[in-house]
Amino acid sequence: MINSLGFFVSYVFSAVWPVLGLAFLGYLAWLFWHHYVEHDFISGIDWVLLEIVPPRDVLRSPKAMELFFTNGLYHLSNKGFVEKYWLGAVQLWFSLEIVSIGGQVHFYIRTPSRLKGLIETQLYAQYPQAQVKLAEDYTLAVNNISPESGWDLWGCEFTLAKPDAYPIKTYVDFGLDKDPKEEYKVDPISPVIELFGSIEKGEQVWMQIVIAPSQKKYHTHGTWFGHHGWVEESEHMMKELTEKYTKSKEAGEDGFAQMLPKWVSPVLEGMNTKSTKAGFDTGIRVCYVAKKENFQNNSKRNLRLIFRQYDISTLNSFKRVNTTSFSHFWQFSPSALFKLKERMLLEYRERAFLYPPLIHHIPIPFPVSLFFPKYNHSNISVLNTEELATIFHFPGQILKVPTLERIESKEAAPPTNLPM
Repeated sequence: MINSLGFFVSYVFSAVWPVLGLAFLGYLAWLFWHHYVEHDFISGIDWVLLEIVPPRDVLRSPKAMELFFTNGLYHLSNKGFVEKYWLGAVQLWFSLEIVSIGGQVHFYIRTPSRLKGLIETQLYAQYPQAQVKLAEDYTLAVNNISPESGWDLWGCEFTLAKPDAYPIKTYVDFGLDKDPKEEYKVDPISPVIELFGSIEKGEQVWMQIVIAPSQKKYHTHGTWFGHHGWVEESEHMMKELTEKYTKSKEAGEDGFAQMLPKWVSPVLEGMNTKSTKAGFDTGIRVCYVAKKENFQNNSKRNLRLIFRQYDISTLNSFKRVNTTSFSHFWQFSPSALFKLKERMLLEYRERAFLYPPLIHHIPIPFPVSLFFPKYNHSNISVLNTEELATIFHFPGQILKVPTLERIESKEAAPPTNLPM
């Protein structure tokens, strides 16, 4: 009996494993093919870097930047099967960047060149006195990070600490939606600009916020392959939260009794408000770059705290991931550390977040991963237009940073009806 059972198991295994192996190889082939056509499509996109010089007096609230994101950057396009999987078409994305070169603070937007005109008109619509001009990619000044180069780098990425449905503290919570007088404004972006403006010659600080209209998918509970978007996920989490404090009434009474603790109502309100505005798949990356003789550990430590002002304990906050350092002492290797830094530089330069290099698709299983520096592709967060406008907007005049360039008046072409 035992021999017969063993023979049967051996027969089934010998019949099944070739099928499973073929299916696995087919999946790998499909993964490589899709990655190839996708990045072939991306290589054909022509990019430009636009520098935005804010006006001398920024009198408008971050709501103006929120309108710019909605009208200028929300280009949601549903790709068909052939377009997506055969031609490799991707959702166009943008990079919002705040950069300090030796203390000189700059605002940039990296965009596909075909959308340059739209971005300019939408920026001027909200900030008529601003100036938009083409700029060279500042990252090209840093050739590479290696023992032989003269540069050193520390970098990390930020992602939401809680699920996407939970919002961070926004400019509305700081009262900036009510346009208070300049002397009463508490602008959450001020600490960032002050920090960027305080670095010294030979140092650079880069921050990029890579965004695209959200197409993030979540698994639908109770199904094998069902999925849904971030708005439906928010609704599901709100329902789950309320059901936790809902119970049936006593016998003889109709309906249900809902006993919500005081802290739940603001959470539900915040989640509901977030889901009513357009959402963007978002990746945030920060780098501190300096000549080796100018590299200061204090500067990189300060960068770890630049998003603390957006934290709400009952809602959401940012957490640091993928730091260019080692998780365990036995991982230490100078060559491995420089590889982490070089990878961070290259991915920053490529603005690679939503469509990462192939290395991010190759999992390193436990416990092998313990012996390699951890650098996984972090989860994409979903931020709505209000949250994005909070972490990327032009500060008001109350912020007196002399190294933040501002323009006195907007350049304009002469009227077409001037007499000749």
